[in-house]
Order: sequence, then structure tokens, then C-alpha cells
Amino acid sequence: MVNDGGWDRRSVLRGAAALAGAAVTVPLPNSTAAAAAATGSGDADALFKAGKFEQAARAYEEILKQDPANLHAARRRGHVALLSNRFPDAEKYLTTAVRLAPGDKEANRLLADCYIRQDKLSLSAPHWRAAGEESYATWFAAFSGEPYRIHGDTARLPWQQMDPIPLVEASVNGGPAKRFTFYTGAPYLQVSATVAREAGLNPIVSEKIDYLDGVVWAHYGALDSLRLGGIELRDVPVSWSSTESGADVDTDSDGMIGIWVFYHLLTTFDYAGRQLILRRRTPEAAAEARAAAAQAGAGPLPLWLTRENALHSRGSLAGLTASGPQVVGTLFGGQGEVAAVVLGDTAERLRIRTDRDRPVETFAGSHPAVAYPCYPKEIRLGDATARDVYCYTNPDAPLAPNGFDVPAAFFHCFHKPSTATLDFTDMNLYYIARGKAA
Repeated sequence: MVNDGGWDRRSVLRGAAALAGAAVTVPLPNSTAAAAAATGSGDADALFKAGKFEQAARAYEEILKQDPANLHAARRRGHVALLSNRFPDAEKYLTTAVRLAPGDKEANRLLADCYIRQDKLSLSAPHWRAAGEESYATWFAAFSGEPYRIHGDTARLPWQQMDPIPLVEASVNGGPAKRFTFYTGAPYLQVSATVAREAGLNPIVSEKIDYLDGVVWAHYGALDSLRLGGIELRDVPVSWSSTESGADVDTDSDGMIGIWVFYHLLTTFDYAGRQLILRRRTPEAAAEARAAAAQAGAGPLPLWLTRENALHSRGSLAGLTASGPQVVGTLFGGQGEVAAVVLGDTAERLRIRTDRDRPVETFAGSHPAVAYPCYPKEIRLGDATARDVYCYTNPDAPLAPNGFDVPAAFFHCFHKPSTATLDFTDMNLYYIARGKAA
């Protein structure tokens, strides 16, 4: 889960709970009305907040033409580019922001993420350090070669189970098949302490973390090989956690595959066919995914990525249709019984039926949170709809933690009749409402 602008390692340990990654929990610096007034960027920020990212980009550019030293505009313009993996623009504006304010944690974090997505891990290290992430800085500084090298073209991994968590089989360093869950709300690959020992992993850096009523150790290293069916990834950043005695923290699976693995591939979450399909990111593979969606009558949806692992697209709730689809969190894998989480005051504003008599104690951003069952009249992603479906509302979750409004986040249960392909080259989501992948 995102916390203070980053993946909170304690949330990694808790796995993918129902609210995990529910698009986020804590507002970022410089996203307030006061900051906008101070920088003269109110109109641009309003466009950004409304999820009108292209218009916001042009507005920030106009501000920078008049005021090239405007830190807020440079940082936001870089953020807009990074949302869509437009790396040259992202580097240009975020480098400008860091030059204007070398100690600005948010600008450094965004620039570090920009380098991470391009597999320039060592270049990210000084920016993680400036952002206050010393463990990340040490971890990624140790990578001198090319990470995530891909061997093979296609993998089809049948799901060993759907619930309570989806499981597929994968091999670590050439060993026997292990049970891996997956979740796009998690960043890097994780394995259990047992798997780490069996694979001969040694940490590059370790840190002690408060966890529930005690502490655990989080370790960060490099994995020689991760084999996923017909595809093998080499030199993969990996993390594992252990108790003080070295035992596993979580025994529900042997590890978790996060979005950093998935965005190196053209990834299809075939819920309807209960399989995970992985392909090299080639123009031909993307064309096949686009054609399959078109044949099913589904056009591409936009795909945005922020805060290293927070995935978004456009969707809607009944009552928001006057302004058209809005930015929503979109998460695949993980676990939980709800189809979506409705954030902030959205449920109250839209008069969504909410059961206040049945509070649910959970976690959001690694902090205790109270959610309530709610039943939106309709939620929609592309052509996929669910009516009067069981959801949660988290009234204390901020609506715009990353500067743009996210009224809801869609989860594992919503996707079950569907097939979704994530194209991180053109940043498109191909979402087939009902039916298996070809």
C-alpha cells in the first residue's frame, strides 16, 4: 500500500488485503490549495485533479514558459509524463525540478521511479537516497548490469486456484515449482524466507520493520532466475521477509509477483480462462491483443501508473456519469471479497447505500482503518458492469492522494468474468468484459 508517497514495506508483509493498494492513503506534499495559490498553478492543478492529464500538461508548460523556475509546475509536468511512461519528457521535467530543489523528496522519488521503470536501477539510487529511502538506494546501487533480461516469448500459466488468493507456479533459480500469488498493487518480486534460503539468496541490504505486535526483517537482493512457464527473467530484484528467528512471515504462498515484473511483459490476466498469459512486449504482440479486444467489441482504455505500483484507468460509478468516466484504481490479483472500494466522501456524495452498522476493521496504508459495506447501483470499467455489488467504503481515505481524484478502486472480485491485457508500451488496457483470452 502506498504510504507517504511510497510502498510501505509493512504492507508488503501483510499481503494483498481487501484495501491494499486501494489507490492510496496519504496526500502528497504540495498538492494542497495553498501550494497551488503560492505557485500560481491553480488552473493546471484543477485539470490535474480532475484527471485531465493532457490538458494539465499543456497548462503546466505555459506556466513554465512564464516562470522556468516554478518547482511545482516542473514536478507536476514530469509526473504527468511519468503516468504514461513518456520517459524523455518525464526525465526532462523531473531533472529540472531536482535541479531547482535538490532536496525535494517528491521530485527525487518521481525521478527515481522514472529510472526504475527504464531498468536504470543504479541511476535511481541517489534519488532514492535524497527521497529518504536509504534501503532502496543501497539495493539498486548494487545493480550494474541489465535487470529483467527476458528469455522466451510466451508463457501460459494456469491458475492453481482462484480464491482466496490466485496462485500460479514458478521456478526460482532452477528449483522445483513454487506457489506464487500475484498482485499489481505490490511493486517488486517477493519470495518467502524458506524459498530465499533454498535459492541461496544473500541480502544486499536488510532492515528491521515494526510488524503487528513485533518486528520482522526485510531483506533485499538479486535473483538469478525466475522461470514463469515458457518465459525466464534473469537478474531480478527480489525481497523476502523473516521473523527474528528466520522463519517465514506468511505461509499462504511461496511468494508474490508484483507489477515491476508484469510491466516488463505484455501481461494478460485471463480471469475467465483462469490463466496468466505473459508475452514479450513487441508491436506484434500488442497488435494481437488490440485485435482480440476489437473482435470482442472492446476499445482500449487508458492506463496510468504512479507511485511505483498504483495502477489506474477510467471507470465510473452510478451518479458520476454526468462528467463521464473518471480515474479509478485498477488492481489485478491479490485477495478480498469486495468488487471495489469507494474512497473518501464519494459514497456519501452519491448517496450509495452504506451499511454503517457493520464496520469492518482492516488496514489502509499499513494503518488501522474502518470500512463499511456499501452497494453502488452500478460500477463500470469499459463494457464490464456490476450492479448492486458488494463493496467497501473507506470514508477516511483521501480522494486525491496523488493530486488527482480517485473515487474508487476496482479489485479481484470485479474482474472474474473478464480478461484484461496490460500494454505498458502504449499504456493501454484492453478489457474484455466477458470471455476467455484467445
